[in-house]
Amino acid sequence: MSNEITITGANFDAEVLNASIPVLLDFWASWCRPCKTIAPFIEQIADEYSGRLKVGKINVDEEGDLAMKHNVASIPTLAIYKNGSLAYCQPGALPKNEIETLVNKYL
Repeated sequence: MSNEITITGANFDAEVLNASIPVLLDFWASWCRPCKTIAPFIEQIADEYSGRLKVGKINVDEEGDLAMKHNVASIPTLAIYKNGSLAYCQPGALPKNEIETLVNKYL
């Protein structure tokens, strides 16, 4: 079972801005091949870091306003929120170990 949360405009504040732990956001789309490549890594991280990191998925086709707010010009884009503020945001598919290294900086 995956610990990933679907993030929408309706739950963004509650799930991301008001989170008591850091949040990793994955901006993705169903047609994006690199997004599909990193999806298993994101799911594994959500499970392995459960309780220490919240992992949210934002479908850019369904949540265009959130994508625009984060200046998402290409996908996948990974963002990290800590203490209600954007701490990191970068486009591109990364191997799992690099995503973990990134996440560990904000735990």
